[in-house]
Amino acid sequence: MKEIIAFNGSPRREWNTATMLKKALEGAASLGAKTELINLYDLQYKGCVSCFACKENNGKSYGRCAINDVLAPIFKKIEKANAIVLGSPIYFGSSTGEMQSFLERLLFAYLTYTNPPTSLFPNKIRTGIIYTMGIPEDMMSSLGYQARFTNIEQHLALIFGSSETLLSFDTLQFSDYSKVFAPRFSAKEKLQRHQQVFPVDCQKAFEMGMRLVQDI
Repeated sequence: MKEIIAFNGSPRREWNTATMLKKALEGAASLGAKTELINLYDLQYKGCVSCFACKENNGKSYGRCAINDVLAPIFKKIEKANAIVLGSPIYFGSSTGEMQSFLERLLFAYLTYTNPPTSLFPNKIRTGIIYTMGIPEDMMSSLGYQARFTNIEQHLALIFGSSETLLSFDTLQFSDYSKVFAPRFSAKEKLQRHQQVFPVDCQKAFEMGMRLVQDI
């Protein structure tokens, strides 16, 4: 049975990012895949500590992160999976701190210091990443987001063999805008978009989940 694991890099377990990740898993499950969702904010870990044990010649941790914490068994799970999908809201132009720390630990140990760099990951698996953000699409280029998204996608493809990115723009930040001071946003327009456009984004996530486990 094919297996796909989703990683929620949002502190919210039931909001935009989590919803789209669950839709991606539903898409994979519709083709018979086994699915699992892991909420990174439930875990206690740090990013890469630059010990370089994963790079030591003939070292016992060569090609593997040497830190023996809650992520160690998760990395072993990933090596046995057929696909993974990552999700994060965008905070200050980047993924959340938890997602960034997770990516540091996940990617660096498999990356070789060769020219060109190659991967020590033992398999080829499909990967996807979903970003949700409050800005409209027409602001993405001026804020420099695309270069950051492309960089992560390229690293995922280098390490695992393939990657694709799904973006959800102008998402609903609050369930009740009357409770927050946010005059920049129109609560009516935000809610309308959430009702009309976000379901389309969720369908795209569902289709991503299907693609990630198809014809592996």
